[in-house]
Amino acid sequence: MIMKKIFLFFVVVASWSRGFSQSSGAVNGAAQNSGGANGTAQFAPVDAGSSVKFHIRNFGFGVTGAFTGLSGKIQFDPAHLGDAVIDVSVDASTVNTDNSMRDEHLRRPDYFDAQKYPRIRLVSATVSQGSKKGVFLFSGKLMLKNHVKELSFPFTAAAEGGGYHFKGGFSINRKEFEVGGTSTISDNLDVELDVIAK
Repeated sequence: MIMKKIFLFFVVVASWSRGFSQSSGAVNGAAQNSGGANGTAQFAPVDAGSSVKFHIRNFGFGVTGAFTGLSGKIQFDPAHLGDAVIDVSVDASTVNTDNSMRDEHLRRPDYFDAQKYPRIRLVSATVSQGSKKGVFLFSGKLMLKNHVKELSFPFTAAAEGGGYHFKGGFSINRKEFEVGGTSTISDNLDVELDVIAK
């Protein structure tokens, strides 16, 4: 009788231990899937609803173009900006100015050199709180062709559809990235970002 009670005791303990281990594994698994440190959520930029545009002047006339093929990751939570990561790129070959001959020219080595450098990439070093609520400051690098330049610009982030809607913009000197060479187009190129991340 005593041996039977001892046996039942060990069976109960073993069952309880297995249940505890499974529960711990489930909790750990949720933490691993939550994104970065402190559970910062991770999203991916999507083309649907997004736009990446650039504006430049040529012979005094404004030219607007766009890129698609968004890819990368955005780790963002306003409560944990220290864990924020923005690493997003577009497909250089998708350049579109509503002029097929001009677009083909822009894909060539003297402009975006899309075959050799297929992605144009933006990577954050830090993301910090801006001067107003809902406004944040991106500090990081733009990688275009074989050049890497540091830049900072403000952007907004609004929760939307289980993800975020980001808006921002910046200006660059195209010559610093060897885009356009001695072309008659303006040196200054403005970039406008309107990105949905889910």
